Amino acid sequence: MKASGKDGISIRTMTEKDYAAVKPFMKEHFFTGEPLGSSTGEPVHLQNEEDNDEYHLSMIRQETCLVALQGERLVGFVLAGAQCPEDVERHREEAEKMEDHAWGRICRLSSKVEGQVNLYERYGVSRVLYSHITNVAASMRGKGLGSRLAAALMEVGRAKGFPLMVAYCTSFYSARQKAALGMECIYSLSYQDYKDNAGRVIFKPAPPHTHFRVMVIQL
Repeated sequence: MKASGKDGISIRTMTEKDYAAVKPFMKEHFFTGEPLGSSTGEPVHLQNEEDNDEYHLSMIRQETCLVALQGERLVGFVLAGAQCPEDVERHREEAEKMEDHAWGRICRLSSKVEGQVNLYERYGVSRVLYSHITNVAASMRGKGLGSRLAAALMEVGRAKGFPLMVAYCTSFYSARQKAALGMECIYSLSYQDYKDNAGRVIFKPAPPHTHFRVMVIQL
């Protein structure tokens, strides 16, 4: 797909070649601002790096990822891909094997939520479009680009016949953005209530990032 706006920003399907620019962009603009990872002070972008690269590339190959360009400058992107019921158990097994670092703890939280939400039975579907990361350059925030990317992804999902799009929002702002586009919050978990076996709170991001939310829209 390709769509252009009056501000000279075009949105198109991401290619594997684009990942060479997307990866450092993610380090600069996503990992520094994502509430859970950034609150730990750990170098999350280096944790499970090879596995994450391959996961991202696998989504790009599905032609379900997007880049936003202003001229030739990357100003935003979406990583997204198909998921099916078998992925729930696979994600749980993978998360349990991860180290006790920030990324491992984030994946264990996401896997726990994924199991509890049970999208496939709840909606009677056999696959969903999972919006993994939507990220915009710091200088472009507050201008609606993230919303344009999310809306463009919905169009991709419809064109590819997905019945449902889901996003796991660790950030208050990402959840608010998705809600404004018509996505419904079907699950919410307070970070204060998510604790380890010793009763200690695992994630302590700064307000207003107080909840992990699952946002869904039927396409």
